[in-house]
Amino acid sequence: MKAVIPAAGFGTRLLPATKSQPKEMLPVYDKPTIQYVMEEAIASGIDDILIVTGRNKRSIEDHFDKSYELEYSLQKSGKDRVLKQVRKITDLADVCYVRQKDMNGLGDAILCAQKHIEDEPFAVLLGDSITRSKIPLTKQLIDVFNQKNKSAIAIREVSCDRVSRHGIVDAVSIDDEIYKINSLVEKPDADSAPSNLAIVGRYFLTPDIFDKIKETEPGFNGEVQLTDALSKLDEVYGVKFDGDVFNIENRLEWLMSSINFAMYDEEFKDDLINYMKTFMD
Repeated sequence: MKAVIPAAGFGTRLLPATKSQPKEMLPVYDKPTIQYVMEEAIASGIDDILIVTGRNKRSIEDHFDKSYELEYSLQKSGKDRVLKQVRKITDLADVCYVRQKDMNGLGDAILCAQKHIEDEPFAVLLGDSITRSKIPLTKQLIDVFNQKNKSAIAIREVSCDRVSRHGIVDAVSIDDEIYKINSLVEKPDADSAPSNLAIVGRYFLTPDIFDKIKETEPGFNGEVQLTDALSKLDEVYGVKFDGDVFNIENRLEWLMSSINFAMYDEEFKDDLINYMKTFMD
């Protein structure tokens, strides 16, 4: 199976940290954000990954490439544990890259992958969004696709003050956590939104989505929105997600994500808690 990871955006809400560093490469605790995303794809049974990049994103390619000098230095210094971690990154999956030449929205970024995907169903995982659950979220979407043979997207409930930050769906529950989606709208005002069910940033799509993207006019922010293209498909199913979602979209959420992951590290957890307590006096 194949996956597409869009990672071409400017990351303006994280400036100046993202002036020369892609937001997808910002570390969440001890790994770049995009590495968590790739690991989710691999845990879902995907081994062929296309990353859609843009200008000033070369460090993404370097991260997943082999570093002979670094490996030699680590081996010579006897740092076997770290060497093993570095080599594991290189061996994660078959990774290809294509550039989105102009920032024309998520729909346009997905369209850049058409030649690589050809006529196969494929996963899309946003490169600045980390999910955590017992069963990887992308695997849950694949399971629903295998049942319905139709595109499946991840959704979850959000508070009213966050509705305008997301694509929102109008959907009806048909089987436990599976929803039949009637319509989708990109970042509506809370007052006009059809629900509070937001698209999470994980998709498993049929290849006819490419034709629908080509038919889609620029929408929100003057960009070609994947949400608008999805609304043109005959059937789309939503999978309600109850795990953790970390969107690396601003400084506060990025910082909270790092703290959350650090709390799962038994080596540093207690020291981190004690340090944070010093700010509570």
